[in-house]
Amino acid sequence: MNSVINTENEYYPPAILEQIALMERESQGSAPVTGPVSRRNFMKVSAGAGGGLVLAFGLGLGEKADAQQAPGPGGPRPGGAPAAPQPINTNAYVRIAPDGRITLVSKNPEIGQGIKTAFGIIMAEELDAKWSDVTIEQAPIDSATYGQQFAGGSTSIPSAYNTLRNAGAAARAMLVAAAAKQWDVPESEITTSESVVRHAASNRSLTYGALATAAAALPAPTTAQVKVKDRKDWKLMGKRISGFDNPALVTGKPLFGVDVQLPNMKVAVYEKCPAVGGKVASANLDEIRKLPGVVDAFILEGNGQVAALMPGVAIVANNTWAALSAKKKLKVTWDETNASKDSWTALTAFAKEAAAKGAGLQELKKVGDVDAAFQGAKTVEAFYTFGFVSHATLEPQNTTAWYQKDPAGDKLEIWGSVQIPDSARTAAANVVGLAAGERRNFPNATLHQMRIGGGFGRRINNEYAVEAAAISKQAGGVPVKLMYTREDDLTHDFYRAGGFQALKGAVDEKGKLTAWAGHVISFNDGFAAAPPGGRQPGGVQGGGWPSPNEFPAEYTPNYRLTQTLTPIKTPCGPWRAPGSNTAAWVVQSFMHELSTAAKRDHAEFLLEVFGQKQAPVVAPGGFGGGGGGGLIPERAVATIKAVVERSGWGKPLPKGHFQGLAFHFSHQGHFAEVAEVSVDSKKKVTLHKMTVVGDIGPIVNMSSAENQVQGAVIDAFSTLALEVNIENGRIKEQNFDTYKLARMPIAPVVDVHFLDTTYPPTGLGEPALPPAGPAICNAIYAATRERIRTLPITRQGFSIA
Repeated sequence: MNSVINTENEYYPPAILEQIALMERESQGSAPVTGPVSRRNFMKVSAGAGGGLVLAFGLGLGEKADAQQAPGPGGPRPGGAPAAPQPINTNAYVRIAPDGRITLVSKNPEIGQGIKTAFGIIMAEELDAKWSDVTIEQAPIDSATYGQQFAGGSTSIPSAYNTLRNAGAAARAMLVAAAAKQWDVPESEITTSESVVRHAASNRSLTYGALATAAAALPAPTTAQVKVKDRKDWKLMGKRISGFDNPALVTGKPLFGVDVQLPNMKVAVYEKCPAVGGKVASANLDEIRKLPGVVDAFILEGNGQVAALMPGVAIVANNTWAALSAKKKLKVTWDETNASKDSWTALTAFAKEAAAKGAGLQELKKVGDVDAAFQGAKTVEAFYTFGFVSHATLEPQNTTAWYQKDPAGDKLEIWGSVQIPDSARTAAANVVGLAAGERRNFPNATLHQMRIGGGFGRRINNEYAVEAAAISKQAGGVPVKLMYTREDDLTHDFYRAGGFQALKGAVDEKGKLTAWAGHVISFNDGFAAAPPGGRQPGGVQGGGWPSPNEFPAEYTPNYRLTQTLTPIKTPCGPWRAPGSNTAAWVVQSFMHELSTAAKRDHAEFLLEVFGQKQAPVVAPGGFGGGGGGGLIPERAVATIKAVVERSGWGKPLPKGHFQGLAFHFSHQGHFAEVAEVSVDSKKKVTLHKMTVVGDIGPIVNMSSAENQVQGAVIDAFSTLALEVNIENGRIKEQNFDTYKLARMPIAPVVDVHFLDTTYPPTGLGEPALPPAGPAICNAIYAATRERIRTLPITRQGFSIA
């Protein structure tokens, strides 16, 4: 399927959607889970090679047990019964060697979000391990052992948090039990700290290494024995801890997919039609094959799936230079009969006409009487436009694949920087025709997870892995590293969809929000026939609206949301905080328009709106109330009040400096942000400072948490000036000379503060980004009295500095 539009069921693959849904329900709880380990979280213990303790624990798909046991407003949710004994799995999460070395295994891909270190911290905290004793390894890709392994949706921490805590606590309990047995003392008299077990009364102590083999001989602890620490006893959690891989990163160790080297490995490039959907009519293959270092050149017909294998020309060479040099001399004639003809100019004209005439209008949600509320009220109308943007990851897409002929069954081995590794593995195996196996798990396909040099949702799609596998097979079964150039990366992205929104809002004589009407103009899939009524809520998300219940739907007594869809073929996909990254800009910018029209302080206006929580109303199409996904108004209010105080909102600023405020909830994170900007006579915007207050529950690693927020702010600021222009189905921006990412000098001071709450934790890759854009744009208005209604801001003559 060519997933072009980011529908509510297509923003993320099912693995991530399942986690998001579970965490939305869990977010209503107020405390971490400390209950029994469910049947999907069984633990097993064994001795490792040469002695020591090996602790393995099984996980169900997506680690459902964590969310299923989370307490909520209606009390605890039922959990499953403990599983029957299972075989020991040598791919353990916790290994303690007799020499005291502690190895902790991180199951999810490391994408720069710090999850490898975070998972280690969670387990080490409950284990009471000395951090310098700890080594963290990347888990092999094995869904049978580890459940779903992916990076996306800010789900890694919340989905694995309780499981990892229980694992560390279980290992600690076994070490205590071993010491108690050896010393013949009650376990209650024993304490642990810094990888040492102590009995104060007899002044005896043993290292974890000394106890590891004895502990391995004991049965796994019962659920009653698995007790996690009180937060007051944390020694590692919440502290600033440097990333485990940082020394390897700064010394240039080969960690990434692009670093892979194999014996007899070849390097490949793959040229696809610049307008998606085009096919190869002819190419100068004979000429290319004669070039220095070129091993072969051939056409792949593909399977017509944008997320798998589109038609193109592959060049296989002895090294990267030979491959790239040959690519420059490649001449392809494209058959563009079914190729994209998308045009941003035409789409913009369509959107303006649709907004004016209400063409193709589909009502998604209606509460109260919006039209009646507009009568006699002070109203504001606006039309917002935001363009397509690219992921532009630092590491261009690449994969090394080795298709191997074998009489017992052909095999495929992949080395990849991918966000959903098992999806990449199975997709590639399917395209090259490997035996699927009983459960279509392709047992003869293996993927080695590499560190990822930037993802932001781009590497949720895996077409580059499929291409590499197909090229390796066609090239005769040699190992092949497929390399995208920067031009390839920008031309063949799964872009953040652009979109349009026509808005009208009303405030009463007291300046209180009374009505809101939104008309989204967006896109559906141009490669496939849309179902009756359009792809709901695909247009809403493509137009920057995560769901019909997006704020302020449930905080406005009169609310209406409609959409108009038009088909496109340009591939789109999740981009950091998908849906929310544009919804926040539209909503929070228009909120500021309303508070300005009402002559209200914006912070007071927002706080008042969060006091207007309405009863949930089921929308057409089956969307129920609460689709905002766990937004808790008390948490929103707390972050807004804290950021107002911390930023000095309303107090004197340096001459020429102005502030803007925005709030947004996404990915279970509540964030309020205040931007401090200045704008010179040439409309150059300088972001001097961003004050950020977030509520994400307990912090695992403060260093990584602050880094994620700082990066989100800089990313949001940079993106305000970015777009990819689409004409005749082609992307005009081809490299960083035209797609101008912000450079280091623009980095502002970012003051980060997290509220200390007991809600379940969430990830941080996404929720800090959405409010940054509107906060900056609201500050630009305060400085210039010119409202930013078009992104990038360069279309209104602004630039960033």
